[in-house]
Amino acid sequence: MPLKKELRFRDLIVLGIAGAVGTGALFSTAGMANAAGPAAVLSWVLGGIFYLFIGLTFAELSSNIPEAGGPTRYSLYSHGRVTNLLNAMADLVWYLFIPPIEALAVVEGLSYFLPSLVGPGGSYTLLGAGLGVIFLLLFVPFNYFGVGAFGKSTTTFGIVKLVFYLALALGLAGYFFSAKNFFSYGGFSPFGFAGIFSAIPLAMFAFGGIRVIPDYAEETKDRHKLASSIVWVVLGQTLIYVLFAVVFVGGINWSSLGLSAGNWASLSLPGNPFVDLAKGNGALLALALIVATIGPFVTGYIYLGAGTRVLFAMGRSAIVSKLMKQLNSTYSIPVWSLVAFAVVGAIITFLTSPVPTIYGLISDAVSAGYIGFAVNPVAMMVLRKTYDKKFRGGLPIALLAFVFSALIAFWNGWPVVPYSVAIIAAGALIFGIIYRVGRNFINSLWYIFYIAFLLVMSYIGGEGALSILNFYQSSAVVAVVSAAVFFPWGILSGLRDVKTPKIEEIESQ
Repeated sequence: MPLKKELRFRDLIVLGIAGAVGTGALFSTAGMANAAGPAAVLSWVLGGIFYLFIGLTFAELSSNIPEAGGPTRYSLYSHGRVTNLLNAMADLVWYLFIPPIEALAVVEGLSYFLPSLVGPGGSYTLLGAGLGVIFLLLFVPFNYFGVGAFGKSTTTFGIVKLVFYLALALGLAGYFFSAKNFFSYGGFSPFGFAGIFSAIPLAMFAFGGIRVIPDYAEETKDRHKLASSIVWVVLGQTLIYVLFAVVFVGGINWSSLGLSAGNWASLSLPGNPFVDLAKGNGALLALALIVATIGPFVTGYIYLGAGTRVLFAMGRSAIVSKLMKQLNSTYSIPVWSLVAFAVVGAIITFLTSPVPTIYGLISDAVSAGYIGFAVNPVAMMVLRKTYDKKFRGGLPIALLAFVFSALIAFWNGWPVVPYSVAIIAAGALIFGIIYRVGRNFINSLWYIFYIAFLLVMSYIGGEGALSILNFYQSSAVVAVVSAAVFFPWGILSGLRDVKTPKIEEIESQ
C-alpha cells in the first residue's frame, strides 16, 4: 500500500511557511536581540541566505528522490548504513524537540490567563507541564485522518494563522514603533559581527520549516514543484522574520519591561516577548495572545507529522522496528510512527518543562538538526551523477550549504554542542546494537570525525570552556577545515556502487 499523493503546490507553500512561522518568530527574535542588539534584523537576513543554500540541496535531492522523510534516507544511498544511522539520529533529535517546544509555547501563551501554569523563574509548573502534554497529544488527530485532510486543514489554519501574525506585526509597528531603539543604545550593532553571527542559530530554528517539504515529498501530487516550493518558502519566511525583528526592536519599551534602556543583554524574556510588547494596548494584546496560542499549535502539529515521516523513513532503513513503516489501511498514514512519535514527544514535553526558558530547548534542537543537515550537501554531490535533474552551480551550492551547516552547529557553542552530540551518539549506539548496524563503517569515518571536530572547536573556541581561539578565529577555522577537509573527504567516502531508487521502488519498500 503506497502513501497517497494528495498535497498540492499551494499546500506545500502554506505547509512550509505556516510550519516555520511559530515559536521561532515569537521567541527567537528576542533571544537574537539579546545577542546582537538591533542587528538581529541583519542576522535574520543572513540566516535566510544561509538557509537558501541549504534549501537548494534539499530541493535537488527531493526532486530526484521524492520519498517520505527523504533527508533521513539520502545518506543511506550515498554512504551506507552507519552514516545513515548517525544522520537519522540527528534528524530525530531535531524533530523530537520541536513539537514539545511548540506545545509548551502554547502553555506560555495561556499563562497570561492562568499564571499558575508557569513558575516565577519561567519554568513550567506540574499543571503547566501536564497541559503541555495534552496539547502535544492534541496534535495527533490533525495527522491521523490522511494526508489529504492534513493538507486541507493546514492550508486553512495556516492562512488564518499567517493573517493573525501579519496583523500583529503591523499593529505593533503602528502603535509602539520607535526608531530610537535602532541607533541610540550602542548603535545598530552594539556587539559587532560576533553578536550578529552568534544570533544566527536561533534564526535557523525558525528557518527549519522548509525541511518538512522534502519529508512530505512522496505525498506530493507534482514532485516537479518541490524545488520551487522550497525556494518560495525560504523567501516568504525571510520577509516575515525580518518584519517581526524590525517590529520587536522598534517596539521595545524599556521601562514598561522593567529593563534599563539599552540593556540588550537582558532581553531573554521569560514570557512570550510579543505579548509583553502588546500590553499597552488592549486590542493588540488580545491579538498577541491569539497568535501566542494558535501559532505554535499549528506549527506543532505540522512538525509532529513531519517527524512521523522521519521515523517512518528510519523504519524503511531498518534502524528502528519494522512497525514504524506500517501504513494504516484506511488513511494510508504511518500510524505506528505517529503513535510512537507522539508518545515520546509527550514524555519529552513533561521532562523538559522544568527548563527555565524555551531558548535553551531551541538551541539544543538547532545544534542536533544542523549536524544532521550537513550530510545532505555531501550526499547530493555523491548522488547527483545518478539522476537527471541537476541544478546549475551544484558544487558551490553544496559547498556553501555544508559550511553554513557547520557554522550554525558550532555557533550554538559550549555546552550545547556536546549535549547534542551525546544524545546523537547514545541513540546511534543503542539502535546500532539492537538493529546490528555496522556495514559501511569506513564510509562513515568522515562524518564521525566531522562531528568530533565540531565538538573540539566548541570546547576551545569562542565562548567554549577554554576559549583558546576567539569567536572570529574559531569560526574561520570551522569554515576552512569544513570546506577543505570534511567536504571533499565526505564526497570521496561515497559508496562505489551508488544507486538511487525509482519511484516505484520507493513505494514498494
